[in-house]
Amino acid sequence: MLYIKMTESPDEKTAITLKIMHSLPAWFSPPESIEKHAITHRDYPFFIAYDNDAPIGFIALKIHNQYTADIYNMGILEQYHRQGIGRQLVESAERYGSDNGFLYLTVKTLDSSAEYEPYNRTRAFYVKMGFTPLEVFTTFWNEENPCLFLVKYLGVKV
Repeated sequence: MLYIKMTESPDEKTAITLKIMHSLPAWFSPPESIEKHAITHRDYPFFIAYDNDAPIGFIALKIHNQYTADIYNMGILEQYHRQGIGRQLVESAERYGSDNGFLYLTVKTLDSSAEYEPYNRTRAFYVKMGFTPLEVFTTFWNEENPCLFLVKYLGVKV
């Protein structure tokens, strides 16, 4: 049975981040960056996707201000890609955003100018989920990894 659950446990957030991100080297590297995220996620709203009792994915949200939450990180074990898990995680993030009065949900991902195939699917996923590409920041991460900034309006009134 597949389901999504929010957790407040910092240790659970760290363990799941490490498990999922280390299993996805095409999307997440280097290892020291994964370790940093595992600590950073401890303070963020965090949803876990489960297959029965096994964690198979997560989404971590960074709250920027009273108007905006950001999909800071999301990962799903590759064997579970294209099964609706990402959609369910993003929908959980959207509900969290709406329930907490945020106007926007944002996400940053690798821009197409980097020509890296795994992220073609990532960008297509976010567009399909209703995110609009707004801007490319060529030095946000570094020049080899241009950052595409996308936004989705959550329809919450101020």
